[in-house]
Amino acid sequence: MSPRLSPSRPTPHRPSRSRPSVSAVQIYDVFMGAWNSRRALKRPARLPTSVDGIRSSSASTSATRQTASDPLILSEVKRLADPYRDLDLIDSRAPRFNQATIGALAAVAVATGWWWLLAILAGQLLIGLTLGRRFCLPCLAYFELVQPRFGEGRLEDARPPRFANLVGAFFLAAATTAYVAGFELLGVILGGLVAGLALLAAATGFCTGCEAYKLGSAILGRPFVSCPLPPRPRRRVTDPV
Repeated sequence: MSPRLSPSRPTPHRPSRSRPSVSAVQIYDVFMGAWNSRRALKRPARLPTSVDGIRSSSASTSATRQTASDPLILSEVKRLADPYRDLDLIDSRAPRFNQATIGALAAVAVATGWWWLLAILAGQLLIGLTLGRRFCLPCLAYFELVQPRFGEGRLEDARPPRFANLVGAFFLAAATTAYVAGFELLGVILGGLVAGLALLAAATGFCTGCEAYKLGSAILGRPFVSCPLPPRPRRRVTDPV
């Protein structure tokens, strides 16, 4: 007997999977992209090289610095002492402005022989000492015109300048009396003395009447001690760009 042959089973048809073809150009692009990304990670950040970039960077830096520490602008700072209420204190530049005014006008009076100008100066000083700084024309000009534009100067005790004004008023009144009495030479000497010392104080800051007040206090056994002064705000300057 011949062996029975098993019927042949048809093999299932498997669809052929076609591999996508990769071109050399695509391989090159992938390789270069990976290489560039690797270089970008290793490369430090570049600073702006254009002029506009440098200006924008410096502007932002300066704005940050200025916000952190704004400079002190004197003309925008509020007064630490009210010139018409805080009579124990005075801006140190106010007496020098007053001395410059008195000295210049007294020099004009002596040079021209206008003795009545000496009488006006003496009356003006006495009115300011009696009624207050609002009635002192040089003080009013300084506190209303000069100080708001240039800011408040260093504060000091008002007693020595007040004594100096009192001494100046006395010598101006004596000079006026000498002119009226016919002693013109004595009037010139007294008026010239006031003019010279006032102009010296305005130019150098050395006030003879103020120093006389301090010396007299020491002689009388009461050494001069300044009244308490408010602290000045600290000046802050921004770094140069």
